Amino acid sequence: MAATSTLSPYLHFGQISPVTIALHVQAATAGSAEDRAAFLEELIMRRELAVNYVYYNPDYDRFAGLPAWARRTLAEHAADRRSPIYARADLVAARTHDPYWNAAMVEMRDTGFMHNHMRMYWGKKILEWSASPEIAFETALWLNNRYFLDGRDPNTYAGVGWIFGLHDRAWFERPIFGKVRYMAASGLERKCDIRAYVDKVAQTGCTGTGK
Repeated sequence: MAATSTLSPYLHFGQISPVTIALHVQAATAGSAEDRAAFLEELIMRRELAVNYVYYNPDYDRFAGLPAWARRTLAEHAADRRSPIYARADLVAARTHDPYWNAAMVEMRDTGFMHNHMRMYWGKKILEWSASPEIAFETALWLNNRYFLDGRDPNTYAGVGWIFGLHDRAWFERPIFGKVRYMAASGLERKCDIRAYVDKVAQTGCTGTGK
């Protein structure tokens, strides 16, 4: 589960250059060429895509800045039944029925970090558990900017946008999400040892209470 560089806060605060990282990755002999290429794709192409999004879109931090197709399909499903709906205070305190989500929220709130797989799941559930897609966007962005060490960064603004369809394509239509990509707990269970992740968060001494 820990297969991540944890470099994003250092990039955010300018403590390391992406050029330095890229040169070290290119010179590395460990790992596969495929892994190195994937890392560089995220470091260079995805990062530049996020920077361009923030620079050229004046609504990068608003629901209105999302792609038209995503706003349209979410609006078409805005009246869909949502159950449960969690208040922001319940989310901050990690008081939901989902132990995977709760662990991710505790890690985020108490350490300022969350694994990328968990960030996407975390955000998709906020969309599922909010009274409207607009409220979900505001909540996800507020949590992102308040608790992540790499919050208030083009990458994380784009990451929040991706939850709602930014830099993605239309998928099969379903309640609440419309054609925006959905993520389920079963997907986490297939990709990683999610129960070990929950145990790890519990063992780090994170409080599990709101701040």
